[in-house]
Order: sequence, then structure tokens, then C-alpha cells
Amino acid sequence: MRKLLLFALICALPASGDDRFKDVEIQALELAQGVYMLTGSGGNIGVSAGEDGVLIIDDQFAPLADRIAAALKAINPRPVKYLLNTHYHGDHTGGNAEFADQATIFAHHNVRLRLAQDSQLTDAHLPVVTYGDGITIHFNGERLRVVHLPSGHTDGDSLVRFDQANVVHMGDLFFKDTFPYVDLKGGGSVEGYLNNVTTALSWMDDDTRVIPGHGGLATKADLQNFQKMLLDSIRWARKQPMDASLQQWQAAFPESLHTWSWRFITTERWVTTLYEDKARIHD
Repeated sequence: MRKLLLFALICALPASGDDRFKDVEIQALELAQGVYMLTGSGGNIGVSAGEDGVLIIDDQFAPLADRIAAALKAINPRPVKYLLNTHYHGDHTGGNAEFADQATIFAHHNVRLRLAQDSQLTDAHLPVVTYGDGITIHFNGERLRVVHLPSGHTDGDSLVRFDQANVVHMGDLFFKDTFPYVDLKGGGSVEGYLNNVTTALSWMDDDTRVIPGHGGLATKADLQNFQKMLLDSIRWARKQPMDASLQQWQAAFPESLHTWSWRFITTERWVTTLYEDKARIHD
């Protein structure tokens, strides 16, 4: 039986000058031997910890780096050797520079390209190893399959499969129990997002533990429920007249789907995403 350990770690250090992070706690949940999920503020972090050292998937925001590092030390005192970015958004890559002195950063080609376009970032923020279709990492007795899935949340999305532990880190291809953010300007698409979720489900069984980009630990059934919401939204959008106004789409959106609304992606914002991507949805 898998050992499940939940602990909260509050770092005594100040919040690096950013008050919105001052009360953030980093919590760690052990999913399998040496495999953890960290939560705090921003995208959920995946962890492989063992004799080879520590590998992390995403790193939230820069002001949290010290607290994340302290939480990792509580799990395993060995250094962070590798850092994987599932995509380019700052709530998943904000701590890159803080970990770059000890860890080699991996990501899809497009993640480096998009981060490099941000004039506020330095070379230390950039992945130093990039890939196309994916890469396999053998670490701590585990085979981690890093797979690029095209044009979904962004154009640089990767998910990570822990083969032995039967854990999948979805990055932001999964927002548990809420509407997702589809970054259309960052190369994402609504239908591509659905296709990628469907692909990910084909690699899971009923025992797979799923780390979403945002939200609590999930199961295959949770992801299937999310897939159904996406499919229902797309099927509805395909029935809407192309020449209808955004306001008409907003008024017609099914009440049954409003329960997926949340503070960041409200129903209004989700319908706006569908409307702005309607040419591809109707294609």
C-alpha cells in the first residue's frame, strides 16, 4: 500500500518583498515512494526524490523559491539536479533562476523561445536542455517520460509520466474541477486542449494518480469529468452561429456548465475563449 504523508512547511524567511506571498505555505503530499506533489501558490510541483538526488517539475513563483527549497530539504537533503518546465507561464517557471545554480533546466523548445522574449528575464531563467517530441529521464529508479503535446494550453506543453509509480503530472493541461485557461496568444487552442486530455487519458488506468496544474490531487475519473466538460463546451460552440455576437454566445451558454466557473476563468471568460477560437472549433 502506498504511503501517504501530508505535511505543511512554513518557511521562517520573509516573502522576498512580495506581500501577496507572505502567508503561502508549501505543502507536500507523498504519492508513492519518493514521488511527491507540492502545492503553494501557482502551478503544482511534482518531485522525484531518492539516492540520485531531487528532480522537480515546475517551480511556481520566485518569491517562494526559498520555501520550496526548504520543503524539498525536508523530503530529501540531496540537491535539486534537474528541473522540468511543463510550459512557459510564470506561475510554473518563476523560480527558474533561483534553482539554476544547482539544477539543469529542461523544457520544450517553445518554452525557451517564449521565455527568451521576456525582457525582464535573464539567461538564468531559460531552459538549457530543450526537446521536440519529448525525452526520457532515468532517475531514482524511476523512468520519467516527458511528452510534448501540441497546441493545447500553449504551444510548448509537456506532461510527465512516472512509469513505475503510475503518476502523471499534467501541467496546465488539467485544471481540476474548473474551466481551464487556454492561452490562444501563446499557441494554445480549445480543440487541441481536448485532444491532449484525451491522449493523456489513454495512458492512465483507474489507479493512476494525477497531478493537475491547478487543484488537488486527482484521479483518471476526475480527468474524464474534465474531458466531458471540454467536449460539451465544444459541441455547444459548434452549434452557435458564426456571425452571432459574443454577447449572444454569453447569453446562450448552458447553465449546467456554469458550475465550472472560478475567480480566474469565469464562465464569461471561458465563453470568450470559445468565441475567440470559434474559427478552429467550427473548422
